[in-house]
Amino acid sequence: MSELNNIALKIIGKGKGILAADESTGTMTKRLESVNVPSTPKNRLVFREALFSSTSMADCIGGVILYDETIKQISSKKNKITELISEMGSLPGIKVDTGAKVLAGSPDEKITEGLDGLRERLKEYYKIGAKFTKWRGVYNITKEFPSKLAISSNAHALARYSALVQECNMVPIVEPEVLMDGEHSAKDCYEKTSNVIEKCFEELIFHKVDLKGIILKPNMILAGNMSKNKISNNEVAKLTLKCLKNCVPTEVPGIAFLSGGQSELEATENLNLINKYNDTNFIMSYSYGRALQQSALKFWSKDIKNIKGTQKIFNHRAKMNTLAAQGNWSKDLEI
Repeated sequence: MSELNNIALKIIGKGKGILAADESTGTMTKRLESVNVPSTPKNRLVFREALFSSTSMADCIGGVILYDETIKQISSKKNKITELISEMGSLPGIKVDTGAKVLAGSPDEKITEGLDGLRERLKEYYKIGAKFTKWRGVYNITKEFPSKLAISSNAHALARYSALVQECNMVPIVEPEVLMDGEHSAKDCYEKTSNVIEKCFEELIFHKVDLKGIILKPNMILAGNMSKNKISNNEVAKLTLKCLKNCVPTEVPGIAFLSGGQSELEATENLNLINKYNDTNFIMSYSYGRALQQSALKFWSKDIKNIKGTQKIFNHRAKMNTLAAQGNWSKDLEI
């Protein structure tokens, strides 16, 4: 078993999942302002450190994706954030793309940038303590989109990124996110997501990426958020599994779903059902941002000094998702 495969299994094995705490300063500012907390570097760190030092880090959270600002901050205990996360029993990771920009040739679509100088940045993050990385490609669904140009361009970038990350002895999280914004049906989402994932793996293989040393972070198969034709949670689970069984090579150790605009309960329930029906060898886990943090953030905003109370809320949500990652969650367990 390779070292990269070992790291991937530590992150999402045994029901563990990933805390996506890699919101950019702009996104984190919106989140904090939505709960009337000023967005300062100190406040951003106070909230994140409350999560990173919670007891669920050892039992539920196998990895934490950080943002550039956070990975370079010092905790209240005067140690590096990467050291704090490691001491709590989790692995630190880092978002390395520089964001989605307008795609030349198709201005209504996006291409993720950040390949320039990436090799040097990866070496720096590795020295700081990062064990894995994340890069997100985004695709919107309409009758015309995602275009072949967007699918191909983003797959190529994800593959080049992954090759550079493995060269630096870290595990790349490959995140092709087909957005749920729009009126499209679940059938549309299934077809477009299949096209996107197939092209990603074609490029990953072409770029000689070791598939045993990656984690795929895809969307679930959902109808658009403005669709009149929603499908049941059971159908979400079955379609998502069908898509991944058809598109993902068996060497990939695991899949960590993004929550993609689902509520906390929806993200947990759908993950649980996916694991109930999972007849593959893939680990099916979670890499959630809002769906792990939202309740904790609302609670914390009422009294930012109440760290223990905030951690209690976060620990519950992490526990629920870890049970769902093993197909053992039920609504009765919710507070």
